[in-house]
Amino acid sequence: MEIHNKKLDKKSLLEERNDVLQQWPTGDAVDLDEAMRYQRDIPESKRFSAALARAETNNKTLLQPRAGVALLSEQITLLQHLQNSCDLLPTTIDAYTRLNRYDEAQVGIDRSVKAGTSLLNGFPAVNHGVKACRELVESVNKPIEVRHGTPDARLLTEITMASGFTSNEGGGISYNIPYSKRVSLEKSIRDWQYCDRIVGLYAEEGIIINREPFGPLTGTLVPPFVSHCVAIIEGLLALEQGVKCVTLGYGQAGNLIQDIAAIHSLRDLAHEYFKDAGFDDYKLSTVFHQWMGGFPENEAQAYSVISLGATAAALAGATKVIVKTPHEAAGVPTKEANKQGLETTGQIINMVSDQKMMPSPSLTQEIELIKREVRAIMTRVFELGDGDIARGAVAAFKTGVMDIPFAPADCNSGILMPVRDNNGAVRVLEKGATPLPDDVLAFHHDCMAERAKVEGREVSFQMVIDDVNAISQGKLVGRPKDPVLRAL
Repeated sequence: MEIHNKKLDKKSLLEERNDVLQQWPTGDAVDLDEAMRYQRDIPESKRFSAALARAETNNKTLLQPRAGVALLSEQITLLQHLQNSCDLLPTTIDAYTRLNRYDEAQVGIDRSVKAGTSLLNGFPAVNHGVKACRELVESVNKPIEVRHGTPDARLLTEITMASGFTSNEGGGISYNIPYSKRVSLEKSIRDWQYCDRIVGLYAEEGIIINREPFGPLTGTLVPPFVSHCVAIIEGLLALEQGVKCVTLGYGQAGNLIQDIAAIHSLRDLAHEYFKDAGFDDYKLSTVFHQWMGGFPENEAQAYSVISLGATAAALAGATKVIVKTPHEAAGVPTKEANKQGLETTGQIINMVSDQKMMPSPSLTQEIELIKREVRAIMTRVFELGDGDIARGAVAAFKTGVMDIPFAPADCNSGILMPVRDNNGAVRVLEKGATPLPDDVLAFHHDCMAERAKVEGREVSFQMVIDDVNAISQGKLVGRPKDPVLRAL
């Protein structure tokens, strides 16, 4: 399959829709004209794009949880329980739906009904269909986003947008490489062009639906420049299809300076690349994801991880923060734990909201470092695609120019290896084929050498292993278990 960054022809798109809507019986209920009328009647108070715009104007960081269970009644109860503690609501989709295995999702629904509780790890929106999803949307008083992890989200997009969801998370790269093993990047990018074109059709009628590429990727020691490149590419692909409201995200790495620099640089770089591509009719916002790696089992320690993420999001000026719970280490959280995570984050956001992170040499250095790294990668991506960002992205992953750490996809090289420096910032241990400038790589190596000297050991893969487990064990940097180093 050959792909291009070109707006999909409307006639061909509508023909493709006929096949998409036949993937599961609930697709028959989607009528695009009727769906647009329904979306048009949604009040501004429940529209994602409006909430984000207000937050941008008021320099406010909005709170959003993750939340999804199998049954409609339970999902309504869950969101109603959370809505007074947050600004934006999610509906997290189950794993079967993410893989387009709707028959197995239906089995999960049926078994959940018999058990009287959810036996799925999310809400199977495709199986529930438009009528039930509208009941969900109408039962709450906050904007709702569909959050999932689906390489082919075409039917899910059709049903949720027709149901009144006003934001759709994901993208052809961010919902493929960290989630799937054998889905071709060409296909997932093309399928997400379809999703973005549908959102673009709504926009042509004045109905602005937010689109949010998934920022954290694998959530495991991802250097900011890696996730930034994916976010910017997916943003460009979305804008080409007519999307008008884009939220670009980043997953907390743990070092406060680097996390703040990441959000600042992401915003600057996005505007830079979007405007260079000729786009000016768009609204941009940012989202900060609290720690996506292993959590401490101890709840008090888990609250500390949540609080650090809330502080970083607020000081960085992120438009919204995706909130974790104190039960992350135990699996799917209760609604009570979910609310506690929100209230903890809300308290931190309120206390930090009147404070600013003052410019400093270290912050400025980190911002400029990330920008140089992103520009080096993006320049090569455009070269590989002869100016076409869709083709360039595919070629970049094939050649290792773009490489996501710890991702399962066959189309990902998996050579780039991150590690923390002595201050806990994520640096590059092994660059693979990524075209980072020599002086940038030298900086990374110097940072790692400093840590190695302090810890009295060689720079090695063991550091990576130690870092992956560190936060769940109460530290940011994975130090050796030597008495002399326990105070570090």
